[in-house]
Amino acid sequence: MKKVLVIRFSSIGDIVLTTPVLRALQEQAGVEVHFLTKARYAGLLEVNQRISRVYAFGESLREVLPALRAERYDFLVDLHNNLRSHLLRWHLRRPVRSFPKLNLRKWLLVRFKWNLLPEQHLVERYMSAAEPLGVQYDGLGLEHFIPDGAERFVVHWLEGQGLSANERQAAGLPLIALAIGGTYATKRLPLPKLLALCEGLPGALILLGGEQERETGERIAAAFAGRQVKNLCGKLSLQQSAAVLAKADLVIAHDTGMMHLAAALKRPLISVWGNTVPAFGMYPLYPRALSDCSWRAEVRGLSCRPCSKLGYASCPKKHFHCMNKQDIPAILQAAETLLAQNGHLSLISEKN
Repeated sequence: MKKVLVIRFSSIGDIVLTTPVLRALQEQAGVEVHFLTKARYAGLLEVNQRISRVYAFGESLREVLPALRAERYDFLVDLHNNLRSHLLRWHLRRPVRSFPKLNLRKWLLVRFKWNLLPEQHLVERYMSAAEPLGVQYDGLGLEHFIPDGAERFVVHWLEGQGLSANERQAAGLPLIALAIGGTYATKRLPLPKLLALCEGLPGALILLGGEQERETGERIAAAFAGRQVKNLCGKLSLQQSAAVLAKADLVIAHDTGMMHLAAALKRPLISVWGNTVPAFGMYPLYPRALSDCSWRAEVRGLSCRPCSKLGYASCPKKHFHCMNKQDIPAILQAAETLLAQNGHLSLISEKN
């Protein structure tokens, strides 16, 4: 084996979850790794030290098919495993292995609440697609590489806000990144809950999200005009957002790509779960030595949860208990614990 193509078209979290496979292919199998994804996600991989070349397409695989054929790959690792990736495999006609998606078992959990899923992280299922190359999961968790330009941009911005590492340390001021975004509304805390959370958190807060969260971020920042609450929703590139996460003393995120990026960057993390459940196998994955670095906030015991493996634009039951019943004091207590582990003692207790 000399050259391997890894296939994962989308999205942020799923691509970040491929990184243990990429590391294993490079370090354990010693192969040259190429990656195929959609153009809007290619930036995630632009400086990944495990990848020799990234192929990206916009609307159609035809854009890259001739170049992929010319590579004459020794092996394909299909980590998307859908109709489009099967068509690609047919065109390339190279040895290939995919991973078990377990869609029927996920449907049974959503539809009937029968949990027949293995107690196994998605990364372990991803790894099974590369097993023919003699690799295995190394227990080192996820990883992410940030371009120097994105890191310099964030460092300069923090300095301009009086939030450089030295200034925060001198003031005993923790930096908390609150990722308020999520593709689906049923994965996101409603505004009143976000306001209550921000009210109880200490230090400087940076709000992260996409363009669709810009207005919500502005409303939150306006509600705390006398504090260090900065709205960067819709203002940063994906890698710049990752650079903010890397500087944070604590990250709070929904079950989204930002959650997985925070885990990849080994940051203390509180993940907030709505309509989805960790049983799907996509919870934050840390190195085994950092297993106490994260905490999950979820409303257990709801007969309607999970209602989808992805999410909805609104709660199908109209009550949205999975987010409206989130225990904000418990989240704040978890934040205090994680901040204390990071050297910021009892700040929440003092604030309240």
